[in-house]
Amino acid sequence: MNTVLVIDAACDLPQGFIDDRNIKLLPIAIRVDDQTHTDIKDAQKLTDFYANNLLGRNHDAESIPYSTEQIEQLFLDELVAQYDFALVQTVSRKRSPIYDNATKASHAILRSYHDIREAAGRDGNFGMRIMNSGTLFCGQGVLAAFTSDMIARGKAKNEILKLADAMRQRIYAYLVAPDVYYIRERARKKGDDSVGILTALVAKSLDIVPILSARGDDTFPVAKGRGFGTSVDRLMRYTIRQIEHGLLTPYVVVSIAGDLAGLQAHEGFKELEVAASKQGVAVLSCVMGLTGGLNVGPGSICVAFAAEDHEFDG
Repeated sequence: MNTVLVIDAACDLPQGFIDDRNIKLLPIAIRVDDQTHTDIKDAQKLTDFYANNLLGRNHDAESIPYSTEQIEQLFLDELVAQYDFALVQTVSRKRSPIYDNATKASHAILRSYHDIREAAGRDGNFGMRIMNSGTLFCGQGVLAAFTSDMIARGKAKNEILKLADAMRQRIYAYLVAPDVYYIRERARKKGDDSVGILTALVAKSLDIVPILSARGDDTFPVAKGRGFGTSVDRLMRYTIRQIEHGLLTPYVVVSIAGDLAGLQAHEGFKELEVAASKQGVAVLSCVMGLTGGLNVGPGSICVAFAAEDHEFDG
């Protein structure tokens, strides 16, 4: 069976990896003031976008995910005649309507694809499954990398679904943002009060920077440090310990909402690259997608990997 993996643009992975694995993308539009941009994976274009400070708090911005109708059209135009099965992995359904939109679209797609496949000379049925990753950004990237490995190895559809579903529950994604108040303000505009105003203001006034975890459709703090760099290095060194303990899939995905060179400014990241190389783990670093940058703020750093159940010990 010819299987394709589909991710949404909130998923953080390098463009080269996405292209090499033939992963397909559900676009997300980003409106900034009166201009609309498409969330893409081109590192230089993303870097330029961040350099122009278009996601600063002085701009009115929002993300606009593909609608049910747009997802349906994309599948009918590009995928149903080329593939036999599509696995769609989305950002946490609690953070975006993409999962619900894709689920609704799947019903229409499965009713409408027959004539298209017949006209293309494609035998057999087309199937699809929508999977809520339960995580964000780099966490999605780890799940996608693992799933693409299973597809490349020629695993059967049901086995891919079973393995991917088990893996998504073992993904640990973490975020360090330089400005918690930014997260609070963006969340408040979407009706999300998970970051309280008092917490945000105290964090800002004392330069206390939390390490946030995104897991199981929830986002919560697990640690904090005095200053952004301190929290980033603490997260990196915790990740190194997990690498040395042994990961469930040989990937660590790291993204930054800005120039990739910003990662090299952190000693912890350099140590992470060395430790990963020794253990045969690939560090997939990339510029954070605009969707992530919009919600957590320029300069934010995300790290994710898959491991057995454990508590943050940083």
